[in-house]
Amino acid sequence: MKMKQISIFLENSTGRIAEVTRVLKEAGVNLRAISIADTADFGILRLITSDSERTLEVLKKANFTTRTTDVLAVKIPDQVGSLHDVMVLFQKNSINIEYLYASFEMTEDSTVIIFKVENPDAGLKVLEANGYKAISSF
Repeated sequence: MKMKQISIFLENSTGRIAEVTRVLKEAGVNLRAISIADTADFGILRLITSDSERTLEVLKKANFTTRTTDVLAVKIPDQVGSLHDVMVLFQKNSINIEYLYASFEMTEDSTVIIFKVENPDAGLKVLEANGYKAISSF
C-alpha cells in the first residue's frame, strides 16, 4: 500500500519548523516520520502523520504551502544489511529511489523506512513480490 507524505515549503528562518509543530500539536496530530531538506533560501519539511487529511487542513488554514506525494512505508527487519537488501532489490528491478528517510516507528524486530520512488506502483509490486510489507498507516 502507498502512504501520503505531506511536504511543507518553508523559508529558512528561525522558528519556522517550530511553527509547523505548534500547529500540529494544537490540532492533535502526531508525527510518525519527519525529514527536512534545505537550500540557502528555503526548506522542504516532509512529514508522515497520524492523520494526513487533518494535517493538510490545519496547515493550509495556517497559510503553509503544502503538497502531497505517494510514498512507500516499508517494514524491514532491524538487523545488519536489511536496508542494503532492499536497495539491491530496487536496483535489480530498475526502481529509481528519489530519496528515503526513517520513521519514528520501531519495534523490537523491525523499523519503517519511507521511500520516494519514481514509480510507486512498480516499487510496491516489487516489494510485495519479495515478501516486504508496505503499510498505509502507523
